[in-house]
Amino acid sequence: MRMTNGSGEKDLQTLLRSMEPTLEVGEWVFVTTDAAPASVAPLATFREAEGLSLLISRADADSAGLSYDFVGSWISLTVHSALDAVGLTAAIATRLTEANISCNVIAARHHDHIVVGVEDADEALSQIKGLAASS
Repeated sequence: MRMTNGSGEKDLQTLLRSMEPTLEVGEWVFVTTDAAPASVAPLATFREAEGLSLLISRADADSAGLSYDFVGSWISLTVHSALDAVGLTAAIATRLTEANISCNVIAARHHDHIVVGVEDADEALSQIKGLAASS
């Protein structure tokens, strides 16, 4: 197996300055199931001891009869952060904590993503943009 160069940005100040957070369309929910129903298109999956956790659209969850207890909005940071970059999600989480906004962070191969309650989406986006502007 060959390890490849991730080529993502590692410098925290560069990451913060160059991120362009985007509020993605839709409402998103976390569900747990034994297997993803064929009718849903998961945004993210993670196998946990309790089952398969899925982040899916609220519409997909409703159509499949899957229960959830949180409805969120998805903010993409749209900056290619290296997988071994230090501090980006901590800086975002700290900023949102100071604004009393709960967040769930999902790190993917190229970008980091933040899920916040739908009622907090606009303020969270404003806070993250403010962090970028002040960096």
